[in-house]
Amino acid sequence: MNSRRQFLKHALAASSLPALFAFAPHTLPKPKKCLKPPALQPGDTIGLVAPASVLFETHRTLIEATEKIRGLGFKVKIGANVSKRYGYLAGSIRDRVDDLHRMFEDDSVKAIMAIRGGYGSAQLLPHLDYGLIRKHPKILIGYSDITALITGVQRMTGLVTFHGPVAVSTFTDYTRKYLLQTLGSTSAIGEIDDAPYEDNLQVSNRVWTLRGGTAEGKLVGGNLTLLQASLGTPYEFDSREAIIFIEEVGEEPYDLDRMLTQMQQAGKFDRCRGVFIDKLGSVKPASYKPGFYASLSVEQVLENIFKDFDFPVCIGISIGHVKDKPTLPIGIRARLNADRGRVALLEAAVD
Repeated sequence: MNSRRQFLKHALAASSLPALFAFAPHTLPKPKKCLKPPALQPGDTIGLVAPASVLFETHRTLIEATEKIRGLGFKVKIGANVSKRYGYLAGSIRDRVDDLHRMFEDDSVKAIMAIRGGYGSAQLLPHLDYGLIRKHPKILIGYSDITALITGVQRMTGLVTFHGPVAVSTFTDYTRKYLLQTLGSTSAIGEIDDAPYEDNLQVSNRVWTLRGGTAEGKLVGGNLTLLQASLGTPYEFDSREAIIFIEEVGEEPYDLDRMLTQMQQAGKFDRCRGVFIDKLGSVKPASYKPGFYASLSVEQVLENIFKDFDFPVCIGISIGHVKDKPTLPIGIRARLNADRGRVALLEAAVD
């Protein structure tokens, strides 16, 4: 009987543990010391890799990517495994990791750019040699699915990485200007100009203010789907004292709601300094088979998520899946003026 009482006593004590710790805050490790890569100079070599989806029309894609990078004034080195295929992926995890490691080790390569996004970058994070990356700091750039790679590498090494075009992007004058300035200048870029308007009546590039104000902090962000997917992993993006930027494409408002709700509940907005979001032009109810018969608007979703926070928020800045986009360094100080819808880079991203 005594042994049974003891068993029940310990069992009840154990059963209370989840209640005690169910809402314990998720703690992130201390940020790594900031490490800036060397600046990119005209005539330098850019290494092209495929860390995510397969290059479906391989030859055409490689010709396009090579010509565009050469047109920017750089030499090109193509990863040995970029033409490999494994279903929807550009080769196995080992193939893609090997290409990245070789590019970081190769002294002739000054920057590493993804050829395209798609899906699969997050698979590489447990297999990367972060010591090797810190030993050979280089520019690493991409967007969309490449968010997983650039935010994960920055989180694990402190290396400033870059949310910007991939090799097959459209290099408009605006995109080209900020790519070359951000990767090549050892001085702060300062305030980023508005993307150009196509005509006097265009409204797609206009920015609207959800909550006004000005804030400064470390710049961090990328594609919302990938930012959400990082939560609870060792590669989770660090939003403490940060200006968070978010871009998304092709989702419905309830998808946007779900992802932002998880980020809110995970505490990612509790200690950030400000948020700016892209135009979300393709985030809307599906044309023929929407997820629900009725829908909140994108504006309603954003108002619901951010209504209880007091930091500045604005929506409509030209980033992500658009032709005209600035290159945004992850890990340097930035200023957000939500009243004017402007972002300023307060320090150089490269040495």
